[in-house]
Amino acid sequence: EGYDVISSVLPLDAVPRALVNRETTGVFKLIADAQTRKILGAHIVAENAGDVIYAAVLAIKFGLTIEDLRGTLAPYLTMAEGLKLATLTFDKDVSKLSCCAG
Repeated sequence: EGYDVISSVLPLDAVPRALVNRETTGVFKLIADAQTRKILGAHIVAENAGDVIYAAVLAIKFGLTIEDLRGTLAPYLTMAEGLKLATLTFDKDVSKLSCCAG
């Protein structure tokens, strides 16, 4: 019973907005079901995390998968971009991507 989970952890020093703000202490963490890849949970520890958590709540409430969330628009140089980048860390090393890769 329960879930077989996978998780991604994205440190804030990999989020362009956090770098610009010089506030790189924190993390984006996503938890997903390993088989269905549905987002099950999110932890956002960052300055202005409240501006981003609502998007994570909607992803969980409406059963979005990693790929669904990855396919959404996250404007460059916003903290919301960190949520999208966190979806990439399930499958890629984000530190090796360019600033605008996806």
